[in-house]
Amino acid sequence: MTEGLFSDDDLIRQITREGVLIAAGGAASLLQTAHPQVAQGVYDHSYTAEDPLRRLRNTMGWLYAVQFGTREEAEAFSALVTRGHDQVTGPGYRANDPELQVWVAATLFAVAAQFYQLLFRRTLAEDELAEFYGQTKVYATILGCPEERLPKTYRDFRVYYAGMLNDLEISDASRAIAHQVLHPRLPGGPLNAPGLAAIRLITAGMMPAPIREQYGWPWNRARELRFRMLMGALSVVYPRLPLRLRTLPRDYYLHTTRKMLAKAKAKAKATARRRPAIRVPSS
Repeated sequence: MTEGLFSDDDLIRQITREGVLIAAGGAASLLQTAHPQVAQGVYDHSYTAEDPLRRLRNTMGWLYAVQFGTREEAEAFSALVTRGHDQVTGPGYRANDPELQVWVAATLFAVAAQFYQLLFRRTLAEDELAEFYGQTKVYATILGCPEERLPKTYRDFRVYYAGMLNDLEISDASRAIAHQVLHPRLPGGPLNAPGLAAIRLITAGMMPAPIREQYGWPWNRARELRFRMLMGALSVVYPRLPLRLRTLPRDYYLHTTRKMLAKAKAKAKATARRRPAIRVPSS
């Protein structure tokens, strides 16, 4: 996988290849929608509540295409995302607003770095965090955000991120989306209860305290202990699994993404062939 935007030696690939990071997706998603404008756009336009699995498939498909796909796949999927976001507008918000793109990219970096370090019991050095941060700027720039709108360095990012966590005031839409994300309607009903309980605990445990408090999620010594025990168990078991098993989610979502892109390309070609030729009237 060397013909894409990144090489296998890049930290963005070494970190995001780990399928268990999907378990931290709730924290990233609800950090994004802690921004009232992001929340309102999702609340007004997203199909998360109606089809959470499709939403997950499309989100992970785009991320894996950018991280591990070819340059053509990353750019083609991102063009589809950008066109979709063109329609996500309303009073006070616009999905393609660079301010919102910067915040979404920031949450993807912050949560992945935090969860990876907890999971592998490894503290990333500042130069590693700087490298990883620089690579994750692509989440915004490939969607059209000017790079100069992003914090330039990792240290600049830390100042920006701390300020956002201190200043954000979540909305009713934020809380409604949180309920949809943490209590999804999934096939299997009660069979999903243990897994969803674990996801809710991970989401609350990883959420920065100022935002967690605004969401109204209780947090005490008992819940923190359960979170640490869960992460401790994962950190013992997960890193010892074969890499092939740990990367199955990436391989699955890349496969579905490539099928989708192939269909979209074939449809575009068929449409182009059916388009009538333009006739220039003779004088």
